[in-house]
Amino acid sequence: MTAPSGTVSGSHPLDSLSGDEIRRAADALRASGQLDGHARIIHVVLDEPDKESVKAYRPGTPVDRQARVLAVPGASLDLLEAVVSVTTGEVRSVRTIEGMRPALTFGESLDAILKLPKHPEWQAALRRRGIEDPARVQIDPWPAGSFGLDLEDGRRISRCIAYLRESPTDNGYARPIEGLIAFFDGGAGEVIEVQDYGEVPLPPERGSYLPADVGAMRDDLRPLDIVQPDGPSFVVERNLVRWQRWSFRVGFDPYEGLILHTIGYEDAGRVRPILHRASISEMVVPYGDPGQMHGWKNAFDAGEWGLGRMANSLSLGCDCLGVIHYFDVVLANEQGEPYTIANAICMHEEDYGILWKHHDMHGDTNEVRRSRRLVVSFIATVGNYDYGFYWYFYLDGNIQLEIKLTGIVSTMAIEPGTTPTFANVIAPGLAAPHHQHLFNARLDFDVDGTTNTVCQVEAERVPTGSENPLGNAFRQKVTVLATESDAQRETNAASSRHWRIVNPERLNRLGSPIGYKLVPTMSTPTLLAQPEASVAQRASFAQHNLWVTPYAQDERHAAGEYPNQHAGGDGLPRWTAANRPIAERDVVVWYSFGVTHFVRPEDWPVMPVEYTGFLVSPFGFFDRNPALDVPPPHTEHCE
Repeated sequence: MTAPSGTVSGSHPLDSLSGDEIRRAADALRASGQLDGHARIIHVVLDEPDKESVKAYRPGTPVDRQARVLAVPGASLDLLEAVVSVTTGEVRSVRTIEGMRPALTFGESLDAILKLPKHPEWQAALRRRGIEDPARVQIDPWPAGSFGLDLEDGRRISRCIAYLRESPTDNGYARPIEGLIAFFDGGAGEVIEVQDYGEVPLPPERGSYLPADVGAMRDDLRPLDIVQPDGPSFVVERNLVRWQRWSFRVGFDPYEGLILHTIGYEDAGRVRPILHRASISEMVVPYGDPGQMHGWKNAFDAGEWGLGRMANSLSLGCDCLGVIHYFDVVLANEQGEPYTIANAICMHEEDYGILWKHHDMHGDTNEVRRSRRLVVSFIATVGNYDYGFYWYFYLDGNIQLEIKLTGIVSTMAIEPGTTPTFANVIAPGLAAPHHQHLFNARLDFDVDGTTNTVCQVEAERVPTGSENPLGNAFRQKVTVLATESDAQRETNAASSRHWRIVNPERLNRLGSPIGYKLVPTMSTPTLLAQPEASVAQRASFAQHNLWVTPYAQDERHAAGEYPNQHAGGDGLPRWTAANRPIAERDVVVWYSFGVTHFVRPEDWPVMPVEYTGFLVSPFGFFDRNPALDVPPPHTEHCE
């Protein structure tokens, strides 16, 4: 069910664009003569106001809302970016961006899927493999990467790989057509090259995971219902959420997906800011097989595809369980028309076990409080993989991001009986290359204000001696990260390394700067490709777990604004080359984390969820446990 929500009049500067506003922005740009009928609109998104404008806003204040429109005028590499006032209809600015490609468009990808089966070289390659009907072949266009090939020059291209489907409901990834790749020029709308590296037998099994093909279902799982007879504890006003002491605004972007704005916690009657903006800025999936068929694979699922564009419509009892509030999302299609992804964002409460407890044997008291968390989530399907992004808010001031990876692994056909070096066998004649899923979270901290300093904190052993006669001592080592180069850091589980974001201008009752800490909680690999590799140049953000930059409104994506076919070096490496000071500044923390995936047989034919993420936890932000006022459970058993 959908929980009721309140409404407020007027627009907030961070309200998502409405369908009417999207249409108004596209129409205004066309009316200005900047676009002709052949132009393809890549996105229409909210031109987010700067922090000062957001802070200065008061309910009822008129808001001049602006949209950013990105368009491809034609087949060349030039992009056109405009800022349009959707309040007045005025085109405020227009600029041409030369030599850059936008994210892969749905239209160009569909063009490849429709035209490739008609190409004679493609048809001949299929016949050599005993496939007479091209309609039985699933075609997956992939981002092409950047490898200095002549055919990359001046083109927007995709690489197309293929799979055989016996029927429309087959698991296409069960039967990869190994050795066959086609290059498609999206701008010109033509196949430019078909490469055939030789035939490999098709794997024999269909790899179905549908109930009808799996066999008997378990019959001993009893219903598990979550009910809240008095309704949920949150209140929603447009995109503003209030729950317990928390407040924040929900936003959405075609590339980043879910965005959380102005996260704050009410303490002693005042909402204290913690994060101005939090999102996934980029992710990359680099593959570790060096062969011609798979060595080029390194998809940037945010910047090259768009996590938000791939969002699912979520269903009660399937994707979300409990008393749910859904947020619909309105995006622009490639003609500048709005469309709605219904139920794109799911929000609900979950019981989370014990919050705190103590049994005092002397006083014969037993106090226990139950933990509860607010869950805000969305799920994106990017080709074969599905990614669930779950932001959790806890009663004790903790914030957590958990990413759930599932779906179907990318596969390769192998000669029966062989064992590949850079892949694991998962079914007869079928293997999955080693690969990584590396995410970057952009965390614009405002810990009780914008004067923040990031410190590295870890345990330091004390040598045995006069200071440590028993050899058991260790202490806390705190290192202030003063410049951008200082702040390029990796995790270290052995020393319990984490990072603390403090506000030296705000002291708690013990005289210490208030702060929040960023804690690695799950796997935190860095990029395994060699530094000179193409993917390492393009995904430099994944070479360190931590980066810190001074706040800049236009520094938004870790690999730069346009990673598609980019040669590399943009985004974080370019910005931090200036080695700007970051102590006692308005700072943005960029955290890279993820999974190194050596695929198991248990990951086939569909992958059980694997988890990654991090925790943002108060450290001296409060004067004591902020969850002392959580009431005890009122059940006859507890009482």
